[in-house]
Amino acid sequence: MNKLRANINQWLEGLDKNWEAMPIKRQHQVILYFFAAYVLLTAVVIFNVCRDTVYARNNMALGHIESPASAVGKSPASLQDTLKPIKKK
Repeated sequence: MNKLRANINQWLEGLDKNWEAMPIKRQHQVILYFFAAYVLLTAVVIFNVCRDTVYARNNMALGHIESPASAVGKSPASLQDTLKPIKKK
């Protein structure tokens, strides 16, 4: 575990050194690109949520709940007859 932590810290220090060695103008460009990607991803997610909300069908099948106690002692064939499909409106 300590070796893994040391490797991760070494990798992060290397990334930090590369970032510091990069010119300021390039740092600004990289940050701008990451921010633009974040905004684009956020817009896509919001669009998909809105689209799914508009096209959502709020249909729920409602019906009476059959008591399993009334089916005790019946054969599977007669039990199958009592299970009726729920009709959609």
